[in-house]
Amino acid sequence: MSTTQSDRLRELLAPLVTERELDLEEIEVSRAGKRRMLRITVDSDEGVELDECAELSRLISEKLDATDAMGEGEYVLEVSSPGADRPLTEHRHYVRAVGRLVKFQLSAGAGGGDLVARILEVDEDGLDLEVPGLKGRKATGRRLAFVEIVKARVEIEFSRKDKKEEEA
Repeated sequence: MSTTQSDRLRELLAPLVTERELDLEEIEVSRAGKRRMLRITVDSDEGVELDECAELSRLISEKLDATDAMGEGEYVLEVSSPGADRPLTEHRHYVRAVGRLVKFQLSAGAGGGDLVARILEVDEDGLDLEVPGLKGRKATGRRLAFVEIVKARVEIEFSRKDKKEEEA
């Protein structure tokens, strides 16, 4: 997909997404056999419900049908929220991951390698983390600047307490 088409789709669809207090995370056009696949990923601080995706899909479909943004030919539209394993790339992603365990790939200046830690707080410059202790040792705190992060991805925790459970 050309940058021009991507920009045009983003410009066309962003108002529909932001009207619903959602963030337009990604637009991807790919081939699926003879048809094209248009994947739109949206998110919010509270997450995205299935009904919200369905309603947004209907509105986006109407908008695309009323324009020539997708050109001629068939396409499949998919509107979804990001998966649990999506990379953290924006400041808002880190804010939404507060309390979650994250695997960081560190820059050489930060010692390189991987670090798994829980995000405690996020500010404009970086993160305050809790690094789990190994073999019965206590957890330790660590400060990590955004410039020290090469990649970051939330780790799936099957026994993690939900924020709602912790507040109760």
